[in-house]
Amino acid sequence: MKAHLKNYLSITKKEWNGMVVVIILMTLVLAAPYVYQANRKDNTINFNAFDKAAAMLNKAKVELPDDDLNADNKRATNAALFTFNPNNLPLADWEKLGLSVHQAQVIKNYEAKGGKFYSKADVKKMYSITDADYKRLEPYINLPVTEHYTKKAAPGEIIEINTADSAKLTMIRGIGPSFARRIVKYRDRIGGFYNKEQLKEVFGVDDTKYAEIKNEVAVDAKHVTKLNANTATFDQLRRFPYLSFKQMNAILEYRNQHGDYESIADMKNIAILDDGILRKIGPYLVFK
Repeated sequence: MKAHLKNYLSITKKEWNGMVVVIILMTLVLAAPYVYQANRKDNTINFNAFDKAAAMLNKAKVELPDDDLNADNKRATNAALFTFNPNNLPLADWEKLGLSVHQAQVIKNYEAKGGKFYSKADVKKMYSITDADYKRLEPYINLPVTEHYTKKAAPGEIIEINTADSAKLTMIRGIGPSFARRIVKYRDRIGGFYNKEQLKEVFGVDDTKYAEIKNEVAVDAKHVTKLNANTATFDQLRRFPYLSFKQMNAILEYRNQHGDYESIADMKNIAILDDGILRKIGPYLVFK
């Protein structure tokens, strides 16, 4: 038993050397953090340099160009106020009144689409004009008191757009002479409106403008001018903005090859006419 225990606990010289190496390595690993900390010197923050840099930054801020708010205030201060009619006022004059180029251009874009100012409140509605701008400009706005500006449809009055002339159309709130002329011109070209949503096909009448006027207008489809699909010429088909030249030629060629159309359903056999096109031209066609 004693001999067996002695053999179990005894180690060779090679094993002893290996154990010494392991102990040395463990000692070095454990001692390394302390040696590093003892030899490391913390950097001392130079608060004088920091204060100097902060002072230079504050000075630089003072010397920066004016931000947008200061620029607006500067324009307003330097503005040359004068009595003006906002309709067709040149862009340069808007700038003289203290508006930026962007603000003035928004107004000119509104006018280019047929927009008009009928009252001071219309000027205030322009999103590019701030409350401060309007308050400053309002005393100088001069809109001539004319029948054109003041005569509008009574609340609840509906304008039938297939029979109204351009003067009648200007009674619709939001419709000026320019828009009225475009509506009449487009109406005459296509042969009348069968749906008031067709107003959105008129140049300048976007979704916003349509939403503004849709409750003041009505359409009587009885006034739509019909076109006989079996006698129509190429020039007559050209009245429809919905058809391309190829589609017009296809309608005529199909009729020449297959005879008269009996209904709009026959046109479905023309490959380049889809259901959307047929829905648009159908209300204008007769087949007798």
